[in-house]
Amino acid sequence: MPMRHRTSALTALTVAALAAGSVLTAPAAGAAPKAAAPTFLSASQLPPHPTSSWTAGPVTDGFPESLGLCVSTEGVPSYAYRHREFRTDLDTSAVQLTVVTGTAAQAKALAKHYDDLIRTCADRVEESSPDVEAEGRDYGRLPVEEGARVRGLHTETSWGATDIALLSVGRDGRTVTVVRWGQMGDFDDAPVAAFRKTTTTAVDKLY
Repeated sequence: MPMRHRTSALTALTVAALAAGSVLTAPAAGAAPKAAAPTFLSASQLPPHPTSSWTAGPVTDGFPESLGLCVSTEGVPSYAYRHREFRTDLDTSAVQLTVVTGTAAQAKALAKHYDDLIRTCADRVEESSPDVEAEGRDYGRLPVEEGARVRGLHTETSWGATDIALLSVGRDGRTVTVVRWGQMGDFDDAPVAAFRKTTTTAVDKLY
């Protein structure tokens, strides 16, 4: 399928993120204490692509649109969002988001909120898009810093577009990171073991 068709399909699905339900407690008044900025993954730390090398974009302020299918800022306080996009020469892409909250308790709540959004993403996609079938899978927790969890999402449209994504949420202190890897394909094409390693590295190198 031409890439423009796949992009259009995913763009249409991002409306599912607007169904995010829970609202987190806003930070206490006053500026959050200053801390060193979180460190991001490098291109070499992404799951290896069999035929193309990864290219890393710059670290950029703001929330990445490429997370909009499952994760959004809906109902979340205005934290310090930063992200980095990655891509190959083919159809595979990735993104890492970091969110610095005011306290460890706020970060714990935010990590759970994001994981809940990812866990329920397949149901929201199917509810909002009748032409799409979606399935989520849980690949378990990782024992790194305050913990991380890896999940997968497969979507298939009635016109034949099929996409697979791996998503993870992890926390170190008052900072949360979300990593997403995606390409055309299904669960058989997902590099789960390599992505678990990537997630562990992402959380471990935040600080």
